[in-house]
Amino acid sequence: MINYTEKIPNNVDLGRDRVLQRALEHWQPAFLGWWYDMGPTESRNYDVYLRTAVSVEPDGWAHFDYVKMPEYRWGIFLQPRDEQRQVNFGTHKGQPAWQEVPGEYRSTLRRIIVTQGDTEPASVEQQKMLGLSCPSLYDLRNIFQVNVEEGRHLWAMVYLLHRYFGRDGREEAEALLARRSGDTDNPRILGAFNEPTPDWLAFYMFTFFTDRDGKFQLCALAESGFDPLARTCRFMLTEEAHHMFVGETGVGRIIQRTCEVMKENKVEDPSEVRALGVIDLQTIQKYLNFHYSVTLDLYGSDVSSNAANYFTSGLKGRFRETKLDDDHVLIDASYPVSEVLGGKIVTKKVPALTALNERLRDDYIDEIADGVSRWQRVIDETGIAFRLSLPHKGFHRAIGNFAGHFISPEGEVLTEEAWKQHEFEWLPGPKDYGFVQSLMTGRVTEPGKFANWIAPPLRGINNKRLNFEYVRFN
Repeated sequence: MINYTEKIPNNVDLGRDRVLQRALEHWQPAFLGWWYDMGPTESRNYDVYLRTAVSVEPDGWAHFDYVKMPEYRWGIFLQPRDEQRQVNFGTHKGQPAWQEVPGEYRSTLRRIIVTQGDTEPASVEQQKMLGLSCPSLYDLRNIFQVNVEEGRHLWAMVYLLHRYFGRDGREEAEALLARRSGDTDNPRILGAFNEPTPDWLAFYMFTFFTDRDGKFQLCALAESGFDPLARTCRFMLTEEAHHMFVGETGVGRIIQRTCEVMKENKVEDPSEVRALGVIDLQTIQKYLNFHYSVTLDLYGSDVSSNAANYFTSGLKGRFRETKLDDDHVLIDASYPVSEVLGGKIVTKKVPALTALNERLRDDYIDEIADGVSRWQRVIDETGIAFRLSLPHKGFHRAIGNFAGHFISPEGEVLTEEAWKQHEFEWLPGPKDYGFVQSLMTGRVTEPGKFANWIAPPLRGINNKRLNFEYVRFN
């Protein structure tokens, strides 16, 4: 019997629901089995300085202490309920928000929750080996924090499946532990979550680009008329911010270190930069192109009847739905969407309801561009003449209107042959991955020390100094 207050901090009154207790008692050992099998390699006995959420209050969601990761208290938290909350969009606009699953939307809502839930363990699986090549204890602690929070986000979705979807929900919760990232027979649901994360530059790019997709999807679900899902996602967003911070500052620190070495040694040629043991800016641009393009695919087709149905039904809103100045029904509205026509990229207007994926993708692109401009400032401040840029949104796409077309980073429609001639100028190739991984053959574990290819952060975790022992090896 699990002591719920101790083992699973929660504000959903777990201890009073016997059916839910039994379901979670059955699922908990399977989850721990998955963690031992697919969680960070060789890490189960480390004491890690982790943040644990023990309540939704300001002084409770960020409790810091040393924890062994398998003993982490994966809690279940929903933002406090607003009794006056309504469905804010679609055909049910103005009705009280649903506290139980509406029968007609049961299977659709379950699919939305499962798809979101599937991304959480997938990223842990993708990052499984990275602790063995960490550039510092600070960074090792950060990846472990991301890992345990992805685990908590899985718990959040599994709670909804168990609490609201009966036997179907229990079966889906078990399937979330059965799929594996990159497995040919039983892969994760979304493509980007089956890509390998082979090195720390890829990890930082993933947490900057792909976790930010997570933010935008969670923001859209936080508008849901199904109130328990909305309240769950709002709390998850407090933790997602840290993942994006790890990514943005990680890439920024790599760029900073590269620029410092280039300036000190007065070199610009990528091969000369690499010879000094840092990652050249051209390779960073290639990684950026790859992670940006595969993440854009996560938003789905540019024109989508599913997205229209999710919105009309009140299940999934737009980014910051309640702050938008329109009728929140969108029957007569339109939105611009691009496609390839006659060898050119053209833009046309389509019904806004069917273009909701594209709108969310555009909101995401705006925020990504701001982050890339912050990286650019790091380069500019050193006086190095190099510009990072986002490729055209049609570049290297496998889903939507650009799938099957060959678009250059500048937005030119190419033949397949012409595209292949330039592929490894634009995307990381085997030699690029090989070089980056050659810098990360061992791990740096002395407190306060950092690998040559990355600059230290500006400050430590929770006001701790940089040479604090963030991870203790036992």
